[in-house]
Order: sequence, then C-alpha cells, then structure tokens
Amino acid sequence: MSAAAEPSPLLKLPDAVAGDGIDACVAAHYGSFNREQRVLESGEGFVDLSHRGVVRVSGPDRLTWLHSLTSQHLERLEPGIPTATLVLSPQGHVEHAMYGVDDGESFTAHVEPGQTPALVEFLDKMRFMMRVEVADVTQEVAVAWRPAARVEGAPYSGYVFVPRKDLAAFAEAAGPACGMWAFEALRIARGEARLGLDTDHRTIPNEAGWIGTAVHLDKGCYRGQETVARVHTLGRPPRRLTLLHLDGSDNRLPVRGAAVLHGGKTVGFVGTSARHHELGPIALAMVKRNVPLDVTLDADGIPAAQEVVVDPEVGLHVRPNLR
Repeated sequence: MSAAAEPSPLLKLPDAVAGDGIDACVAAHYGSFNREQRVLESGEGFVDLSHRGVVRVSGPDRLTWLHSLTSQHLERLEPGIPTATLVLSPQGHVEHAMYGVDDGESFTAHVEPGQTPALVEFLDKMRFMMRVEVADVTQEVAVAWRPAARVEGAPYSGYVFVPRKDLAAFAEAAGPACGMWAFEALRIARGEARLGLDTDHRTIPNEAGWIGTAVHLDKGCYRGQETVARVHTLGRPPRRLTLLHLDGSDNRLPVRGAAVLHGGKTVGFVGTSARHHELGPIALAMVKRNVPLDVTLDADGIPAAQEVVVDPEVGLHVRPNLR
C-alpha cells in the first residue's frame, strides 16, 4: 500500500472523523465543520490534504519542457510563485490538473489522489533528450492548505508542501486543524473545480473555469491548444460549470454524478457538494451552455438556483462573491 492510500496520521488528532470516497484517508472534520469554515475564513488554521499525490520535476530544462507540454506559461516562472497547469489530450480534453510551485531547482506539484502514476508515466514518455527528471514523491512529501499561505491575487495559492515525516509537527505548529468538509465548502463557493469530481472525460478547460487561471492564452503551441483557442475565440463552450444553491428543506446533498434536469430532461450532472456556513447547501454542476441562468434546476431531486461560474456567452471565469 502506498503512502497516498494510507490513513493520515492526523486522523489521530482529537475529534477527527474520517472522510469518505476519494477523501477517506484524511479528516472530514474535527467536531464542527461550520466552526472550521469560520476559522479558515479568518486566516487561521490548516487543512490536511496529505492524501493528494505529489510529483516533482527537476533538471535545468524543466520549466521550458513543462511550458511546451502543458497549458500554462511556465518558462519564466519565478521561484515561489504558485501556479496551476493542465495536461490536455490532443482533442483538448483535460487529462491532468497540477497545482505547484518552483523553487529554482525543481517544480513540485500536487494532483488528485491516486493520479501521480499516470501523470509520471506520461511525463516520462515525453522527456526525449530534455535534461529533466520526473519522480513520484508522494511517499516523501505531503500537502496541506493554509489560508495564511495564500498569495493575494494568485488563484490556487495557500497550498504548502510538508515532509511527510514532519506532518504531525507541522499540525502542532499550524493548528487548529480543519477538515475536508470545511475546505470543500469554501472551494465550491469560490467556483474551483476538482478534476474527475466536477468534470468528466469530455471536459475542456473552457467549460470548467480554467481559462486565465490554469490556461495561458498567449503562449506557444501545446497539445490540445487548438480546441481551447477555437472555443475561446467563439466564446461559447459546449457546457459550463455553474454554482448551485440547493433547496435546504430536504436534509441531504445530491449524489455526485447525479443527473441535473430542466423541464424533465437531463442537461448535466452534479459534481461536488457541501454545506456552507453562510450560503447553505451548495454544489458545482456541469450543464449545457444553453440552459437559461434564471431557471430552477433539479439536482438529484433537489430544487437548485444557479450562480454564474462560467459565463455562457463569453466562456470566461467569474468567481462568485461570498455574501
């Protein structure tokens, strides 16, 4: 069993309750996910994300090489600046989403749990004569998120890499510990998609709000660029990520992957959902672009109003403001 599949040692902290599904190896909460959301919003605390995979790319050609392979402008990336980048299929579908930082010697990035083997295999095949080395360092390096580490104006910042052996010491210094339920509620409210949870195998970056945050539109060619550029120029992605405000009278959240209906017809699917301490029950959903914004949708049998994440007309990412 790899380190990525083992329960986090922080599940031994007081009041820790394990998550489920893909997040089962870390804590869902430590007693009160509403309180934990408020702690994170105040700029305090941390979230254990040690179940995520970590890949490291080293060597003098690493940034030029990654720049040529992925969607982000990386060849002049300054050390310490957090960034996100995507690996696309030749047809423009998102295959991998990496969130990382360069330290001047190597680029270290985290991905969804269990995804490092496939990513490392792909990158290894693409090395050719470049002076780069690719390694899965999940067993040595853990991921956490701290609001105190966020960089103003930088999407996907706040993530920190911690030597896995030092995770308990990090938790003691960075506390209080907050769980995935709190983290997910705030992420969903920001309109940030998780690959494979809020997306499917057909998703292109324009649909999921990654234009401008993980996709740089003024860079050289990379695999899948033609699709991204064409859809951006036309301004009309086939589908769009939307934030759903769910009717709270039914004390449940929709099942991930459940159908989203409009007028009795399936128009999309539900992604991740959570209970936000101010907004109430919310979810992300991928729906057809032409679904009107002002209609109430049916999300797994729950009435749901929409808030724009990806504009259906121009395909640009608009981050919802928390009320």
